[in-house]
Formats: sequence, C-alpha cells, structure tokens
Amino acid sequence: MKMKLESFWHDHWRGAIVALAILAVAVCTISLAIGFYSLSFSDVFTYVFSPITGNTDYAYLTPTVVHNIRLPRILSAMMIGAALSVSGCAYQGMFRNPLVSPDVLGVSSAAGAGAATAITLGWSSLGVQAAAFVSGTVMVFLAVAIARRSHHNQTLALVLTGIMIGSLCNAVTTWLKYIADPNESLAEITFWLMGSLIKVDMYAVKLAIWPMLIGFILIWLMRYRLNILVLDDEEAISMGVNIRRDRTLVIIAATLLSAAAVCLGGLIGWVGLMIPHICRAIVGADYRKLIPVSALLGGIFLVLVDDLARSMMIMEIPIGILTSLVGAPFFIMLILKKRKI
Repeated sequence: MKMKLESFWHDHWRGAIVALAILAVAVCTISLAIGFYSLSFSDVFTYVFSPITGNTDYAYLTPTVVHNIRLPRILSAMMIGAALSVSGCAYQGMFRNPLVSPDVLGVSSAAGAGAATAITLGWSSLGVQAAAFVSGTVMVFLAVAIARRSHHNQTLALVLTGIMIGSLCNAVTTWLKYIADPNESLAEITFWLMGSLIKVDMYAVKLAIWPMLIGFILIWLMRYRLNILVLDDEEAISMGVNIRRDRTLVIIAATLLSAAAVCLGGLIGWVGLMIPHICRAIVGADYRKLIPVSALLGGIFLVLVDDLARSMMIMEIPIGILTSLVGAPFFIMLILKKRKI
C-alpha cells in the first residue's frame, strides 16, 4: 500500500504541487484568526474576501490585527520554511548526505554571532537583521575560500571548514552573552537565538524577500545540474558538468536562502533537515519535483508551528524550541531507519 502511494505521487507530482499550494493558501488564511487577540474565522474570511464580495461586516480591529501583526508573521513563516527546506534539499544533494542541514557551512552560527554583536552594540532591529545576513554570507564565502586552498578532498575540506567556522562563531556568541548587560541585551540575544517571529513587520519581509528570490531562482535554474551532482564526481565530469562551478553556485544560492531566513526569524533549526526527507518520500529524488514540493511543504510546516507557538500558552513560545522538539525525534528515527536513507 505504501509503495503504491509513493508511486502514485511520483507519477502525479504536479498534482501534489497543486494540492500543496491550495493547502498553503488555506493554512495561511486560517492562521490569520489564530493568536492572543481572538478573531473569529467568519471575520477573517469576510475581511479577506471583502474586495470581491463588498461585505464589510467584520470586527473593527480586524484590519489592524491582520495587516500589522499576523500577515507579516504568516508571510515570514512561509518564506523562512520554504527557504530553509530548499536550502537543505540542495545541500543534501550536493554533499550526497541525507543528514546535512542548511547550517552545514556555519551560516546560522555566523549569523547568530553577527546579530549578537549588533544587539550588544545597541543597533536597531533593522541593523541586527543586516548584521546577521552579512556575517552569515561572509563566513560561508570564507569557508569556501579556505576549502579551495586545501590539498585534501574538497567536499570534506568544505564540511570541516564549516564546522570550524561554526565553532568559532559560537565562541564569539557565548563571549558576547557573557559580557552583555543582563538587564537588557542578554535577554534579547537569548531570545533571538531561540528563533521568533514576534518582531517581524512588513518592512523586514520586503527586505528579506529579495535575497530569497535570488536564491530560489538560482536553485531552480540548477535543478538539472543537482540531479547530476548527486552522482560520483567521475560520472558527473563524464557528463560534461563543471563540478567546481556548479557547487559554488549551489552554495551561493543556498547561503542566500539560509542567511535571509536567519536574519528574518533568528535561529530556527531542523526544518531544512526534516522537510526534504518527507518530500523525497512523496515525490522522489528528482529535483524538478523536489524543489517546489520542499518549498511549499516547508512553508506550511513553519506556519503551523508558528500557530502553535502563539496559541499554546499565554506567553509566546520561541518557534525554534518547537522545531527542535519535533526535529530531534525525527533525526533519531532517521538514524534508526532500516532501509537506506
């Protein structure tokens, strides 16, 4: 039964994309009614479709709550989930390792160090996001530059350099937390590192969407190359692929996606590891199918997690905590899986 279901979606992957797109719109619309300030579903639907129906019979605070608070959060959750999922999907294929996540080259740790530095210096929210994005991208490119000068296997050198960069940046972040003002910046650094969408606004969404779009477009253009990069180097070279160039382009695209996601919502882990595996089970390993399905499913997943984060308790739960609570058991299940992953 399971094999028949997988075969069905492999053959009808366009239907899976359409179904996920419809589900994404439905989840985002329903999420507008979820939060500390109660809005009825009827008010939300009436307001959303009021330009079409002309009906304005909804609570007077509905436009303010929807536009200023919930819509930016839902859009950012959708964008971050999609970006992390596609980035993880690309890295797993490029490194031929299903246990690779988007922070394999240290982008999350570097972005966290940059954000912690900006918070300690008292920069604005926009400055913190800019520092996170710049430090994340710069450190990844530094890792690539160091790995290229290595005389060892390039893939292994890249991974080890990423681990080194991540460790160094984590040390910087820990030091900044140690010297930070415990009454002001320390709490803000800690909260940012746990991942949250509480301070996201439409301006931040508009800034983050551009590097994400560039990253998505690059990876989509590389979809055929990614299908070849998962092969051995000798096979890929025999098919006329410039491995060094293509891997560099994938790293650039995935870094733009990861860095933009981190600067928008902080450190949100496990999404880029879990979602690509689920998507492979649905539509297979062909990147023509895997990229759009990963983007949609990742966005839906993070929107639902954010709904839980702002509705489970009176106080908001950092979204990074919830993704870790889901991700850690998934990782254990992945390791214990009998068949090859």
